[in-house]
Amino acid sequence: MSGEVRVVLYHATDDVTGVTEAYHQVSRELASVPGQLGNELLRSVHDPLAFVVISRWKDLDTFNEWEQGVSHKDSTSPLRRFRDTRLERPFGIYEVAAHY
Repeated sequence: MSGEVRVVLYHATDDVTGVTEAYHQVSRELASVPGQLGNELLRSVHDPLAFVVISRWKDLDTFNEWEQGVSHKDSTSPLRRFRDTRLERPFGIYEVAAHY
């Protein structure tokens, strides 16, 4: 079994209210998902259109189980319209390699 992972989703929009409301809606849906340890919405200080959602997961197996489940697409759909289409891949999955 792997260690903790972070899932990073890149978003781009000038609709600050829309992306913030969608983030809160999705976060309420995911609050009870086993293995999800939390998440946060970040806004770039260099690019006013750029937002990032970073979620923390117990391990890669737990994340993959949820992602492949039937509720994944429905529960995250409010944020999907804000995905950063400027990027070839608007997400990343990172395993924690070290921490303090």
